[in-house]
Amino acid sequence: MWWRKVMWVSMSAVLVSTMGRAQQRRKKRMTRQEIVDVVLRETRPLAHPRGERLPLYIWGLRGAPSRDDVETEELLKQLDARGMALLAPWQIGKSQAASLEEALRLARLQAKLGLSVGVDAIRPVYMFYNGDPSTAHVAADGTPFFDLSFQEKKQIGCPFSVKHRYSAIREQVAFFSHAYKQAGLPIDFVFSDWEVDGPMEWNDGWANAKRCARCRERLPSIDDFAAFQKAVREIRSEMQRECYVRPILEHFPNALVGNYGVYPNDGWRYWYDWFEKCDPALPCRMDQREPERPWMQEFPETGYTFAMPVMYTWYRTFDWYDFSDPDYHWFYNMLKVASNAAASTAPRTPIVSFVHHTLTRHPTEVEEPHVKPMSLAAYRELLWHSLLRGHDTFFLWCPNDQIAHEIHPVHEVWAAALEFADFLNDGEPVTCAVPRQDVSVVSGLRLGTRVLVRRTDFAGASDGPVVLAVGNRTISIPKRPSQCQVLDLAKRV
Repeated sequence: MWWRKVMWVSMSAVLVSTMGRAQQRRKKRMTRQEIVDVVLRETRPLAHPRGERLPLYIWGLRGAPSRDDVETEELLKQLDARGMALLAPWQIGKSQAASLEEALRLARLQAKLGLSVGVDAIRPVYMFYNGDPSTAHVAADGTPFFDLSFQEKKQIGCPFSVKHRYSAIREQVAFFSHAYKQAGLPIDFVFSDWEVDGPMEWNDGWANAKRCARCRERLPSIDDFAAFQKAVREIRSEMQRECYVRPILEHFPNALVGNYGVYPNDGWRYWYDWFEKCDPALPCRMDQREPERPWMQEFPETGYTFAMPVMYTWYRTFDWYDFSDPDYHWFYNMLKVASNAAASTAPRTPIVSFVHHTLTRHPTEVEEPHVKPMSLAAYRELLWHSLLRGHDTFFLWCPNDQIAHEIHPVHEVWAAALEFADFLNDGEPVTCAVPRQDVSVVSGLRLGTRVLVRRTDFAGASDGPVVLAVGNRTISIPKRPSQCQVLDLAKRV
């Protein structure tokens, strides 16, 4: 019949179209082996020894591509020669047992080679808010409701209704840490990316809490944003401490444990995550058009043992400022974040910074022709200045299809900086100042009477020397584009 033929043609077209999209998705999804191949191809072995410095971490280097011990051991050696680490991802659910077996295998090989044993603990820390009505806000009439303003399918509930979920999350983490201990294997480094879960004060978080009868009962001062933020962040910190940090540190007290975006600060946050709406009606202070947000000192409450600031080229950043130099729109904001973490973190607490160069644009943000991407040269300088203000290493985040581009500047700067390992290890930052004009930016580390400095000039900079006070002395920093300089404090200006 003719209609059957038409239906078959239509169904075939849909099938071909669907298969085509599926093939495109498969083509974009890189395998672990392909990621490793790109990383090894695009980087070179270190020219200077890493020594005791932390390795470089890469988002795509999580999990070994081969189950063969000989091949995996060879890969670990090749990555270590380049200063990079491989992390074992902990999975939950049906793949939990197999994930543990593979994680222990990788840990044995790393321990055998004398390498740091690192872990990706993202999955076990989710989900406190699992959609169960028992975790919801409660309206005045007793109706449960969730906050969907952070992600359409993430049901964020009441801050005071989540404690009964602690044991389930804690057990997911403890399952792995206990197994490492039982196997006689170490855990040296653990990171997580726990973001859209737990109570939050931004987006519609405060408004929904004020609608919740339980929140109003537990927090009489809920109409005071500062009081609400303090209560929310204390609960959020407790969740991380009790369910993520303690199950690891009780077995491995010297492990470095941290989480995306949690770090000591000066009481303000200068960036907005991809799931956060910029609402100037909420408490903030303005820097040109940037609404800086008040931020609680949550880092000590979490018990984390390393800091993890986030230095990304968030798309909205560009239009916040009026600098004549397009690069300084990005550099200024990212250096504020880097300097905030550096100045606020105790010297013995490592800073492992999430970094990303390619524009980080949310799908709802329209691409505008006036937004000039950050140049690679400026990005490299930003990485240098972070290291010379006390950051210890980087954690490169990027989609896998960007890895060939993203790995270059991070690895080049990080590897080149090892030439100055004595300054990086024992030097004291001499400044965390962030110029409010696009002029010269200076960073440096003091070691005895010597100072390792770097000067980066933007559109408004002069060609003359920059004078920097270091303690009760001063140094004159001449223009040396893309170079570090070691200057002697004994020579006065």
